[in-house]
Amino acid sequence: MKIPKNYKEFQLTFQKKAPDTNWPESFQALWFAPNGNWEASHAIAQDLHTEIGSWIHAHLHRVEGDEFNAGYWYRQARRPFCSTSFSDEIREIAAVVLAQN
Repeated sequence: MKIPKNYKEFQLTFQKKAPDTNWPESFQALWFAPNGNWEASHAIAQDLHTEIGSWIHAHLHRVEGDEFNAGYWYRQARRPFCSTSFSDEIREIAAVVLAQN
């Protein structure tokens, strides 16, 4: 499976049982988050020592309801605390990851 070209193509991959293991880890973490597998997404994100990894990590803790921890990770990502919907934030993160690949 190739890396999706846009968010719409990314959403189509949600029908699969798992993300492609050839995708960048950041994209794999993004795939698990909206697919209801917080643990898998978190396991990947916490090992990504990049601003994108920190942003995904922040998003996950915001979803979890842990605003204190989310705030720390948003600062690591050099991002303000997000106030949009979870799905809008995933879309925004995905757009950045897609632009990098």
